[in-house]
Amino acid sequence: MPSLSTFDPGAIDTLDLTDPRTHAEYDLTGVWQRLRHEQPFHRHRPVGGAGGFWVVSRHTDVSELYRDRRLTSEKGNVLGSLLLGGDSAAGMMAAVTDGPRHSDLRKLLLKAFSPRALTGVVANIEAATRKLVQETTERGECDFAKDVAAHIPLNAICDLMDVPEEDRPMVLEYTEAALGSDGAVQSPAVAWQARNDILAYFETLAVERRRNPGTDAISVLATGTLESRPLTLDEIVVNCYSLILGGDETSRLSMTGAVSAFIEHPEQFAALRSGRVEISTAVEEILRWTTPAIHFGRSALEDIPVGDRGQVIRAGDIVTLWNSSANMDETVFAEPMRFDLTRTPNKHIAFGYGPHFCVGAYLGRAEIAAMLTALRDLVASVEPNGEPRRVYSNLLVGMSSLPVVMTPR
Repeated sequence: MPSLSTFDPGAIDTLDLTDPRTHAEYDLTGVWQRLRHEQPFHRHRPVGGAGGFWVVSRHTDVSELYRDRRLTSEKGNVLGSLLLGGDSAAGMMAAVTDGPRHSDLRKLLLKAFSPRALTGVVANIEAATRKLVQETTERGECDFAKDVAAHIPLNAICDLMDVPEEDRPMVLEYTEAALGSDGAVQSPAVAWQARNDILAYFETLAVERRRNPGTDAISVLATGTLESRPLTLDEIVVNCYSLILGGDETSRLSMTGAVSAFIEHPEQFAALRSGRVEISTAVEEILRWTTPAIHFGRSALEDIPVGDRGQVIRAGDIVTLWNSSANMDETVFAEPMRFDLTRTPNKHIAFGYGPHFCVGAYLGRAEIAAMLTALRDLVASVEPNGEPRRVYSNLLVGMSSLPVVMTPR
């Protein structure tokens, strides 16, 4: 990883977790350690005219609150929407819908995301990834983030949604702009426009699939029913938006983070190449180590006593659950700051937990497994070849650029 400044754990009162620069430019390891030990339910100061919010950092607390029905996703599930007062897709998009309606939407989406439904998609991922890694390795120099990792999940989710090949570079451009940027300053208008471009694009596809449905995920939504009625066009479009953003960005960042970790920990790459490491076990450690989606959020529906210090989350309060801290919790993971591809058990929560556990988890694991298998079989060594660039976001963490030289086996 690119070198980061260390954020002073003694200056927690100045911490701004809403600022993308905090996550892109600072090592927060000491901050999270202090919060887990001393302030597991930390009240974050108000910033930028918005109110304060709760920061939950311990694995046990984060896991419990993911399942707590006294918290709702329907006022937003990330800081960006929560601090603005809500999410316009609430009640329509599965990620920001709760209760029976959420369960019904999830069941519908699982028709497209079940292991059985994904058999053909996974086979395509494995073949395409092997070909891509082989071609890139033969070329030698590459930007792993842009030349390899950007293509694997994008093509997988686009295969699942039957997005035309010629539209895929445009979709990647939109998703990158919608969730983060390469620079410390990004105009909110750019992200807003990118989100609207994605929605408009999927509206066009949804209309077409209603007329000529196939077996893809968009067709499943376009021909499905919710509460005994067809989904509205808005419901179809916002769930397509959720799938493309969730399915592309997080896997891409995990894969790029894995290669960065191999550069920093060559003994782990040697263990992978030797066959001493099970691919499935390695996938879980990469997910824990990279944790690309660093938080999710909820709003309290009623007062909730928490911790052992008499603290109370009040009805209406925003509660943020920090996966990035929970996955480094010393009480759950032995030597959590050690990158270990053989780590078992590995109870990470990179995909969230509870009712909103990521519907695309099986697909995400398959993508990372395909990449690891190709690296194991085809690549002898990976060396840095320039300065990486980090994503600027308060939701995602990782690298948008990772120049490397890969030597073929």
